[in-house]
Amino acid sequence: MVKRRYIAALAAGIASVGPVLWTDAPVAQTLTERLSQKSQKAGQSKDRLAVESRELVYDKDKNTVSAVGNAVLYYQGRVLEADRVTYDREHNRVYAEGNAKMTEANGQVVYGSRFELTDDFKDGFIDSLRIDTIDKTHFVAPRGERTGGETTVFERGTYTACDACKEDPTKPPLWQVRAKRIIHKNEERTVYYEDATLEFYGVPIAYIPYFSAPDSTVKRKSGFLAPRYIASSAIGYGVSVPYFWALAPNYDLTLTPTFLTRQGVLGDVEWRHRLINGSYTVRASGIFQADPGAFLEPPYGAGNRDFRGAVESRGRFLINDKWVWGWDVSGSTDKWYYSNYKFRGYQNDSALSAFGNTIGFRESTSTIYLTGQGERSWFDARAYYFRGLSYADWQKVQPVVHPVVDYDRRFTPAFIGGELSVNANLTSLTRSQTDYQSLVQENGVTPGRYLFPLAYDPLSRTNPRLYDTCAPGFYTPDKCYVRGPAGTYTRMTADVSWRRTFIDPLGQTWTPFLSARGDVLFKSPDLSPPFNQYLPNFFDTNDDVVFRGMPAVGVTYRYPFVADTSWGTHVIEPIGQIIARPNETNIGKIVNEDAQSLVFDDTNLFSTTKFSGYDRMEGGTRANIGAQYTFTMLNGGYISSLFGQSYQIAGLNSYANPDLTRTGLNSGLDTARSDYVSRIQIAPTSNIVLTARSRFNEEDFALKRVEMQAQSTFGDLTTSIIYARYAPQPELGIYTKREGVSTSVRYNITPNWYVTGSVLLDLSRHAAERFYQIQGYQASNPVGVGAISLGAGYHDECTTFSVVYQNSAKGSLAEGTKERVQTVLLRLELRTLGGASYSYNQSTIQTSDGITHY
Repeated sequence: MVKRRYIAALAAGIASVGPVLWTDAPVAQTLTERLSQKSQKAGQSKDRLAVESRELVYDKDKNTVSAVGNAVLYYQGRVLEADRVTYDREHNRVYAEGNAKMTEANGQVVYGSRFELTDDFKDGFIDSLRIDTIDKTHFVAPRGERTGGETTVFERGTYTACDACKEDPTKPPLWQVRAKRIIHKNEERTVYYEDATLEFYGVPIAYIPYFSAPDSTVKRKSGFLAPRYIASSAIGYGVSVPYFWALAPNYDLTLTPTFLTRQGVLGDVEWRHRLINGSYTVRASGIFQADPGAFLEPPYGAGNRDFRGAVESRGRFLINDKWVWGWDVSGSTDKWYYSNYKFRGYQNDSALSAFGNTIGFRESTSTIYLTGQGERSWFDARAYYFRGLSYADWQKVQPVVHPVVDYDRRFTPAFIGGELSVNANLTSLTRSQTDYQSLVQENGVTPGRYLFPLAYDPLSRTNPRLYDTCAPGFYTPDKCYVRGPAGTYTRMTADVSWRRTFIDPLGQTWTPFLSARGDVLFKSPDLSPPFNQYLPNFFDTNDDVVFRGMPAVGVTYRYPFVADTSWGTHVIEPIGQIIARPNETNIGKIVNEDAQSLVFDDTNLFSTTKFSGYDRMEGGTRANIGAQYTFTMLNGGYISSLFGQSYQIAGLNSYANPDLTRTGLNSGLDTARSDYVSRIQIAPTSNIVLTARSRFNEEDFALKRVEMQAQSTFGDLTTSIIYARYAPQPELGIYTKREGVSTSVRYNITPNWYVTGSVLLDLSRHAAERFYQIQGYQASNPVGVGAISLGAGYHDECTTFSVVYQNSAKGSLAEGTKERVQTVLLRLELRTLGGASYSYNQSTIQTSDGITHY
């Protein structure tokens, strides 16, 4: 049996290593003294060296000391392991052979067949070198050299951020960089590559004479970022070359010139600054276009502009642990700039709506805000500026909100129990042009505003149509309604409410509630010609101040019946609610800005008011009744359903008495007995969920509205399908049904590879027909496909790759192109090296299709 022996250098370090058995005092003294003296000469504190091995061999002839058998050396936070470690006293060199491994103080692991190092481990050579960093990146070379413990040179080395294949470690990784020399400088935290080749699965695909990149420990460092490649009929071919300038740990600058073959150089500058209590960014971009004629002329494009650009800024700052303020603002020379040049900050592009009047919808929202939150209170104040970014948006009808303020506070009153809440809202806004909406039809089509409204001819179809609205001669309540009046309007609202739930001995639950609310509106209408002067046709513009109040008292009743069976648990719960209030007053005098969205369904059947905002309130005495059934299966599945109806028992029906926006009409609530609403959700297992929401006519049970969704996950397959159908709403100027299907699927072929696809179908063909009408010609067979997307991708610990094909009518309509836009997007990201992407944008006819990237 070989006796285990320990050698320690300094008495102060013995306890950290373990017991020490001296085999040859002079040898141990020489070894440790040399290392200690070297550290002291460098001005360092006295270092400690410890050696652990099965056997210690001293060769006086060669003047060496060898630790043999599972040798381990501890020094300056480094750990050197090998089958045999030899110290050459004469040349101050350390040799490690056989399964050599050195673990740095930062956790980095260096492997080699043979180490030849100085006695402080900082300099030397390593054969068959492999380095695994703590960030899971890997360097390999036949031979490497360490200098000063700071620089490592890999001769004929390779680098990758991919882990080795578990089944076959000798198999080439997904990607690697092979170079004649790889130089890693720890102090600079930079890796330099000379005569480099990028390989995928061992196959070279790109040669780069020289480049450098931050090592895996760097989160931010000055240098060039991955380029972006561009292809567009409107701006030509080009490349963006971003340069990131890390000026300080808390602020930086990114310069991104984009060189375009058709339009010149697009400049982009972004400044980011982090402070103690927050951070902010400022970004500016612009271009002097070499060929403005590549874009459509107004009103469909910016073909008349030489210079185009934008400025954006975002910030968020903490005042204390409860209050925060900030801003998110943007401005551009024209509303097509973002879509034509597709900046990464442009996030307001919504999906194509196959079911609504508006086909494409884009906007830029600028806001400044102040928010505070306590344990049971909340405050939010915001100002808004909306900028429509589609050709179909008329900026003058967009309101400027200055501001909207919300306050909410909850209490638990000791004398009556329950919950007492106080809500307050202040909304003030200005609009320069009245937003009219047409109600009549012209040859089966709702008429729209022409480019020059003063020259509008209702029977002419030669001029391009821009906006869905009325035109001169049509500004009367029987032909138009007002979505938003011109002028300045300020409303203040205060609401106090209380509720408490009681459970009687039979298990019935009773929730009485009461509330009191008051509103005051200050209005200053703008009656300037040529369009605002028609406002008196729709509401009284003489009242400068309008008051409104609404007390309410009511109770909600529930009585759940529970039955346990061998299949699961059944719960049947009748629900009834009655609310007594006076009639709503000053309908139409209180301008409706925030309560125009009204969808009557299961989610608001038992709401005390079904209006979505403060500008309208439900009045009269109303009863809401329904029944809910829930079945919980033993396997975790469930079935949940609800069916109910609302009744106007007494007083004025608020939903049958429209305001300027005609909100409430065709809602299913505008009759004494409302339409029926239902919901059913079935989840037989955790992998399948089916949901359907419907509204049926209260007289003949005709289907007025239906939304159905199915989601499923079976192993690697995930699917979703949504179907919606909405009946016409002629009282709101919508004379056609809206019907569509949206489907999506994702299949994981392997843990890393996947394919995806989605289709949006306009079953009513409303979107396609609308598109051709706007373009000024008829189509014999309009396409009913709203959008198609097909894609495939790969993702693992070191690589992200995806390719996506998109075909959408939305881009054509919003950007004024004559044909559908088809786009292919290619994205590749290599961890620690960056990424690159490419996009090809095609349309059948050469138009202003904009840039799509990358």
